[in-house]
Amino acid sequence: MDCGDLAHLRRARDLLDREYARPLDVPGMARAALMSPSHFARQFRAAFGETPYAYLQSRRLERAMALLRRGDMSVTEVCMAVGFTSLGSFSSTFSRLVGEPPSAYRGRDHASMAPVPACVARTWTRPGWLGPGGGEPRAESSRAESSRAESSRVQSSRAESSRAESSRAESSRAESSRIGEAPRPAAALA
Repeated sequence: MDCGDLAHLRRARDLLDREYARPLDVPGMARAALMSPSHFARQFRAAFGETPYAYLQSRRLERAMALLRRGDMSVTEVCMAVGFTSLGSFSSTFSRLVGEPPSAYRGRDHASMAPVPACVARTWTRPGWLGPGGGEPRAESSRAESSRAESSRVQSSRAESSRAESSRAESSRAESSRIGEAPRPAAALA
């Protein structure tokens, strides 16, 4: 990806950051990046690690979380303020990515976040960053350890599967070599 494409993609990402509450679609975002919609979607994912729609949803939910922490707006008002058109889709998306329903998140005490700078709070409360029920932010090292453990488990499973396949193949070869042979006397085997 060249620098020009990256600059155009940043322009589109800035549009998403600024206009998250408006109805945005991929063709409109692609126009801002001066690209075709399909090329834009591929390049955006390659550059930023997620689809334009997933990025937009994350920005909307980050803003919704900030508004819900303030506590002066209802869940429905927050839903409409951040660009969702359906309370049901907002609630299900919020619950899936944050780990709790928006009403429970709004009702929770957020006083522990008060002394934290806004940029750090935004990172800690990024949708999908906290496990179910909130709590402490997941450390990068625990994600890496979990990934290594999963990789080790997969490799172990593959090795076990390979050994079982090898054993079956050897057993099958031995069986096929005996087919059609007359039984040998015990003295001939010794």
